[in-house]
Amino acid sequence: MKNLNDIQAIYFIGAGGIGMSNLVRYFLAEGKIVGGYDKVESALTRELNAEGAQIHYQDDVFLIPDVFKNKHTTLVVWTPAIPADHSELVYFKTNGFELMKRAQVLGEITKTKRGICVAGTHGKTTVSSMIAHLLKQSPVDCNAFLGGILKNYHTNLLLSHNSDLTVIEADEYDRSFHWLTPYMAVITSVAPDHLDIYGTAEHYREAFAHFSSLVREDGFLLIEEKVDITLRLQKNVRFYSYGQKPADSHRGSSCRPSDYSTPDFYAQNIRIANGEITFDFVNPKGVITNIQLGVPVEINILNATAALAIAWLNGVSDDALRAGMASFGGAQRRFDFHIKTKDLVLIDDYAHHPEELEASISSVRKLYPGRKLTVVFQPHLYSRTNDFYPGFAAALSLADEVILLPVYPARELPVPGVTSQLILDLVTTPKKKIVAYENLVDSITKSDIEVLLIAGAGDIELLVQPLKQKLQ
Repeated sequence: MKNLNDIQAIYFIGAGGIGMSNLVRYFLAEGKIVGGYDKVESALTRELNAEGAQIHYQDDVFLIPDVFKNKHTTLVVWTPAIPADHSELVYFKTNGFELMKRAQVLGEITKTKRGICVAGTHGKTTVSSMIAHLLKQSPVDCNAFLGGILKNYHTNLLLSHNSDLTVIEADEYDRSFHWLTPYMAVITSVAPDHLDIYGTAEHYREAFAHFSSLVREDGFLLIEEKVDITLRLQKNVRFYSYGQKPADSHRGSSCRPSDYSTPDFYAQNIRIANGEITFDFVNPKGVITNIQLGVPVEINILNATAALAIAWLNGVSDDALRAGMASFGGAQRRFDFHIKTKDLVLIDDYAHHPEELEASISSVRKLYPGRKLTVVFQPHLYSRTNDFYPGFAAALSLADEVILLPVYPARELPVPGVTSQLILDLVTTPKKKIVAYENLVDSITKSDIEVLLIAGAGDIELLVQPLKQKLQ
C-alpha cells in the first residue's frame, strides 16, 4: 500500500457523503490535489468545491480530470454505497489504481495518533461530537473526523497542531470500524441493524465484540451499561461503564458487562424544567455538579455522560466540562431545532432505527407535554424497513399525527411488497397517512401544526428549509 505522504492526488467516489467529506477536507488541508464524484450536488459539495476540491455529478470517466489518471500518484477512495457497476469505479479498478475504503484511510491516518473511536447503533454522532467539543474548547485539544456538521465550528473536520488525540465516528456498516486501532473506544448500543450486511443480530453483536479486541493494550473501553456483548479486551485495557444509575461499581476493571450492575460514570439529580436540562455528573473520584445540556433533550443525558467520561479520563477540568457541555450547539440533523417559539416548534432528526425514533419522539413528548405532536418519517432502505417495520410502527404510534414518506432506497433496489404501507398498517394513531415526497410541504401547511418532528436518514432533510419557510 502506498504511503499517504507520497500520494499527490486523491479521488473520492461518493465525495459528498458526510463521512467522506471530512477526508476531502483533511487532504485539502494536507495540500493534496483532491477531486471526485457524487450523485447529487448539495450545499456540502458546493462548500467542498469552494474549498478547492474538484467534484462533478455525472458518472462519466471523461469528466475525471487528467491529474487523477496517473495510478502511481493517485489514491482512489470509495464508499460501499457506490454500486459495483459504477463506470468510474470500474475504470479505476481495471486500470490498476490503488483503491481504499474510507475506513481504511482513517485507519492509516490514525495509526500514529491516539484514536478516540465512538461506535454504536445510535448515538455515535452526538457522542463523538460532544467529545470533540469538550476536548477542543479545553487545553487538551483534539483532531476529529465526524459524521455530522458541528454547529459550533460549521464543519465535520477539526484539526490540531498541539494534540494527537483524534476523535472518530466508528461506522459499523460493512464492518468499516474493524480497520481502526482505538486508543479509546466507546460503544453506545448494539441494537441490531444493517442485517443486509450481517444477516443476524448475533453476527451484528459479534462485530462489536471484535471491535473491542482492537483497542490498544494501553487503551480504554467505555461501554453503555445495558450493552450485552462478550468483550475480548487485550491485556491492560482499562474498562469502564456509563449510565444513569448510582451505586458501587467495578471501576477500571476488565470485566464483561454482565459482571457489573452499576456504572462507573452516571448522571444523577436530573432536573428538566423550562426547556433546560441540568444534572450532576458522577465519576470514579467524585461529583461534578450542575452540568447543563446545550442541546436540552432527554436522550442527550446519556450521550453527554459518555462524552463527559471520555473528556474526564483525558484530564479536562471540572470547569471546562461544565462550560463545554453548556456551549455545545449540537450537530446538524441531530435533534436540530429550526423553529422554537411558544406556538410552533420544528425539529429535524436523523433517527432511522426504531429505538432511535422512539427515543426521539419520547424526548419531544417530555419537552412539550400537552402539545400536539406531528411526526413525519421517511423510512431508509427497503431491507431495514422489512426487518423493523413493527418497531417503527410502535414508535410512531406515540405521536398524535403520523405522516409517512415512501421508502428512501439509497443503495438498494426495490423489494416487492416492502413499502411504507407495512409501517402505516401497524400504526395505532388514528390520524395517519402516506404522502408523496413532492407533496409533503403543501400537505403539512394544511395541517394543524404545533410541534413537528421530521425524522429519517434519506433526502427528507432537503424538505426542512421549504417546510420552515412555509410554516413561518
